[in-house]
Amino acid sequence: MEKPEIVRGGAFLLEAVRPEQVFTPEDFSDEHRMIAALASDFIAGEVEPHDEAIEHQDFGLTVRLLRKAGELGLLGAAVPEAYGGSDLDKISTTLITEHIVKGGSFSLSFGAHVGIGSLPIVLFGNSEQKQRYLPALAAGEKLAAYCLTEPASGSDALSARTTAVLSSDGKHYVLNGTKQFITNAAFADVFIVYAKVDGEKFTAFIVEREYEGLSTGPEEKKMGIKGSSTRPLILEDVKVPVENVLGEIGRGHVIAFNILNIGRYSLAAGCVGTAKWAIGLAVQYAKERRQFGKALAEFPLIGKKLADMAVRTYAAESMVYRTGGQIDRIMQGLDKEAPDYSRQVAKAVEEYALECSANKVFATECLQFAADEGLQIHGGYGFIQEYKIERIYRDCRINRIFEGTNEINRLLIPGTLMRRAMKGELPLLAAVSGLQEELIAYLPPAVDEEEPLALELARIEASKKIFLMVGGTAVQTYQLELEEQQEILEALSNQIIEIYAMESAVLRALKTQEKADGTGEGLHGKLARVFAAESFARVEESARTALTAMSEGDLLRTHLSVLKKLTRFPPVNLVRLKRDIAARIIQAGGYTV
Repeated sequence: MEKPEIVRGGAFLLEAVRPEQVFTPEDFSDEHRMIAALASDFIAGEVEPHDEAIEHQDFGLTVRLLRKAGELGLLGAAVPEAYGGSDLDKISTTLITEHIVKGGSFSLSFGAHVGIGSLPIVLFGNSEQKQRYLPALAAGEKLAAYCLTEPASGSDALSARTTAVLSSDGKHYVLNGTKQFITNAAFADVFIVYAKVDGEKFTAFIVEREYEGLSTGPEEKKMGIKGSSTRPLILEDVKVPVENVLGEIGRGHVIAFNILNIGRYSLAAGCVGTAKWAIGLAVQYAKERRQFGKALAEFPLIGKKLADMAVRTYAAESMVYRTGGQIDRIMQGLDKEAPDYSRQVAKAVEEYALECSANKVFATECLQFAADEGLQIHGGYGFIQEYKIERIYRDCRINRIFEGTNEINRLLIPGTLMRRAMKGELPLLAAVSGLQEELIAYLPPAVDEEEPLALELARIEASKKIFLMVGGTAVQTYQLELEEQQEILEALSNQIIEIYAMESAVLRALKTQEKADGTGEGLHGKLARVFAAESFARVEESARTALTAMSEGDLLRTHLSVLKKLTRFPPVNLVRLKRDIAARIIQAGGYTV
């Protein structure tokens, strides 16, 4: 695998990034492709034939299939070799996540086990805990669940009421409380549970099903992901051995937040896989269904829908693998034998917290769009359960709530950026100050339109200036009260997400063209051009909304005049480009780039 250069988290907003600095799907190794094929073959051969039984909550079958996945090594991909796993890189585990999604609800059971269920022990467990639990978790002999949410605390996880009190003999912590919406609760053997020691020190514990006082409530009746288990976990005077404290007393938030960061990234990868699936189903139906004497795929508006689905999915895919490459690079530099390895891991994962949130928001909304348009192409049949697009539509709705709602993530993104700036980790404030002087006499730069994607690179650069202008205005206007201005924070967050997505797509297309000696504009270039044009328009609209909310009169007119200069670009013939994209997608029979 080509190792991308380390780029600090959030730094893309302040500096130009080169194509060779990003990892793309075109960089997959033969081993990566073999791993993806293994996951796909497992789902097609072992899971899909039992689709109906899984959907009707045959949990015994789910457990057997998870154990079979363990035998194939799919459950231990992120587990160190010393503990029975294969310790694959992040790109490999991302590919598994992307290709497991056709298992429907099974993929959720799988993801909860290998991700948020097992990773806390992989990343933060001590050697004794890893030895005791990881071999069985990697083999599927034991299955895991993650227990953070409570009936009264969803997004506000640190307000948890579950308590942990040290026993008089100092050998156990006694846990009391209820956890809500716990995936895999019906059959999990190991639960990662968060509780407050002495009512205030937020701490993580490894809790086993066999401990007395642990029980689960009834299955929740859900709108989607019906084949997965979702129950409350009830803890009544559960004695947990002190050696089952995960990490340090009072530092459970470090584990929780970093596992959520990884969970957000993994969720985005799954959404990319499902969006591709939705495109494939829509193309297949559009080619087979005939109306007014010809196939639906021959109608330009159907082609436009397919192109729109592909464009957003291309951007999401580009973001996900760019971020995965960066996580890989930084994790490869850690010393796994170091006494402070867990702290190193926490710092490494936190480095890309902003990017993980951006991936989560963009990819979940990309999938929602793809599922909706895919269902629309199916017409009335899309509303019928016989067609998989119906289930994709229902199942994907939870993704914008999973791993912190998209609203919460939109608030986290600018908050994370500001904290990094205040710590001196990013020269954000200096960039804002420098831009103010630059904008006084700003003139749009000359762009050589003969250069591949030159206009798109210029749009990215302009978008970064727009973000800094709006962000600087927000800080000056509200100062310490900015965190209360959630509409402004949302606008800033939307700009950051669009910039990351736009840049990821364009750099991928440039890198792909470079590998082909820059000859002609293929599908990559067209996908990137369409996305950049539409994304840039969203950045402009978001900036206009925010500036209008923060200023008025002459000051507003000045701000809007500068915005107009920053957004002065020639129009793009989106109709022609989308027709070209649609033709390629239809000919290929699905999302193939």
